[in-house]
Amino acid sequence: MTTDIRVHRDAGILTHTESLRSVYIDAFCAPPWHEDEAQATEFLSRLPVSVRRAGFTAATAVCDGEIVGFATAWTTPAPFPTDRCYPQAAAGLGNDRTAGWLCGAREIDELAVRPTTSGTGLATRLLEAVTTDAPEGRAWLLTSVRNGRAMAFYRRNGWTQATHPSPDGKGIVVFLGPRHPARSLAPLPL
Repeated sequence: MTTDIRVHRDAGILTHTESLRSVYIDAFCAPPWHEDEAQATEFLSRLPVSVRRAGFTAATAVCDGEIVGFATAWTTPAPFPTDRCYPQAAAGLGNDRTAGWLCGAREIDELAVRPTTSGTGLATRLLEAVTTDAPEGRAWLLTSVRNGRAMAFYRRNGWTQATHPSPDGKGIVVFLGPRHPARSLAPLPL
């Protein structure tokens, strides 16, 4: 079976909300995330706002007419946001690096695939689809330090960890994309 990646840059993605919700639940309600369906609903409630963000880009993976994965991204505004997990990212990088490395860059908000597609390269293809035209190669994302599989996935795909919270903590980490010009400036772990 062939899986097609479709890129969306506007509100047309909203016609797929039920499919996106289903994929979100499959991807994040199971371990290691342990989210509940309320987080899927919260993601969908943010989506109409997200599609209006500068640089909004989404990709869906479609197999036999069914969405089996998706990714969403946009351009991080300046000044750097102060809601959600943004303060943790800014605290880990400091004000200058946050402004220089993340503001104006392509921010990956969500990447989700159905567990049945794990190991097929689908997540890699979705990530590439939403970052291929990132401004000057500047792409970044956040993930939880608790999810070793996610962190290993990003490293395998050439992403550079730019913050280093305690491995036993519950913090988030910032990753810079494979073509981000600041990759070589990211601090190494202690």
